[in-house]
Amino acid sequence: MVMGDMEMSTDLLVIGGGPGGYGAAFRGADLGLDVILVDPLPSLGGLCLHAGCIPAKTMLHLAELIHDAEQATKMGLRFGEPHIDLPALRSWQRQVVDTMAEGLMTLAKKRGILCIRGKARFISSTTARLEGAEISAIRFKHAIIATGSRPLVLPHMYFTPGGRIMDSAAALTLADIPKTLVVAGGGYVGLEIGSIYAALGSRVTLLEQEDRLLKGVDADLVAPLQESLSKRFAEILFGAEVLDAAEDPEGVTVRFSRNGETDQRPGEKAVIAVGRTPNSDDLGLDRTKAVIDSSGIIQVDEQQRTADERIFAVGDVAGGVMLAHKAIREGRVAAEVIGGKKGGFDVRALPAVVYTDPQIAWCGLTEKQAQMEGISHAVRKFPWKLSGRARTLGLTDGLTKLLVDPENGRILGAGIIGRHAEGLMGEAALAIEMGALAEDLALILHPYPTLSETEGEAAAMFLGSPTHITPEER
Repeated sequence: MVMGDMEMSTDLLVIGGGPGGYGAAFRGADLGLDVILVDPLPSLGGLCLHAGCIPAKTMLHLAELIHDAEQATKMGLRFGEPHIDLPALRSWQRQVVDTMAEGLMTLAKKRGILCIRGKARFISSTTARLEGAEISAIRFKHAIIATGSRPLVLPHMYFTPGGRIMDSAAALTLADIPKTLVVAGGGYVGLEIGSIYAALGSRVTLLEQEDRLLKGVDADLVAPLQESLSKRFAEILFGAEVLDAAEDPEGVTVRFSRNGETDQRPGEKAVIAVGRTPNSDDLGLDRTKAVIDSSGIIQVDEQQRTADERIFAVGDVAGGVMLAHKAIREGRVAAEVIGGKKGGFDVRALPAVVYTDPQIAWCGLTEKQAQMEGISHAVRKFPWKLSGRARTLGLTDGLTKLLVDPENGRILGAGIIGRHAEGLMGEAALAIEMGALAEDLALILHPYPTLSETEGEAAAMFLGSPTHITPEER
């Protein structure tokens, strides 16, 4: 068979195999649609699985173990200096990714989804042409775009395989552990990568343009993390706008502007993590009615439908926060609308997690947002130094925070900093989505001693009846 000499037709064409893409494809197939999914990678999962979220989390788990071993010394337990076996670490990381990718491919096969490796571009509102595949074109009744995003590149800078200037994906391959690493960007990607390399032995310099880390997150949640990382990183410079980076055989030099002056920091390697941009510029959307804004975001309505009634877009390419779970939900919404069901993306509590140590998680209304929008709110914070379980773990710097409607007691938002914040946030998200009151959260019988008690105690503080803190300390 000659490459590209076949044409096919389908009910639903999904372009992109990441969380939004496979979430849409799986739901569409479950609703009885004939589904074809096209992606350049040989297996599902997208960059999130193969070069982003999952590779990062495997290494962040190991970073936590290293940190815990250090902390255990204070408790009377000594492990000695860790021995870093990079080939074994990479093998473990690869095993996790491959197992998950194999599982996704199995799920697609069981659902009867045809997965094609290739590049798809629209040639009309009903047809896409494929490159690098045996199929030349696919005619569709509907299409869902889930092509994700890519790292932003600074002017006059580019990434080369094996180079000293890395994007996040290259950094997560752990080719080696440089003695010195410069990280440009204090968002969650930069913080997670910096945490990994610092735990593995690199002296990390972090450059952040804003005056603190994670500018969009409430300052009281960020403060303990900022204090922790200031001890683990060699240097954190705020107000540092990165200008460029130059590579030479000995290392890399990153130039930045700070306080009106130009400065620089050398390192063996550098990671540029200053943001991401949607992958919307090479899809042939000019041959459809879909609209792309000046930022490259494909415009969609609450049902994820573009201005072209046959074409939908989900995930990073459709704007909003770039989170895998958001993309999956949007993909499912789009597939359900195409499948004839009513619905839309209507989420009150969109959880976000930064997987540093300590972790930060939040959902619903933030205090900063409430203040900016003039929304009436009461804030209650339960410090983990008063939690029995946090004491036993040596994790007393944590904090559980609730935003409550002062008129009716409804939970509006939540934020947690501390170990296991990722799991604790589920209860708060459920409370917000169900319209639960502080009284409901306080009356839940949380097991003792657990970190989940801190959520009940924060709610009880609003009611004036906490157990492990006096009502006056609200």
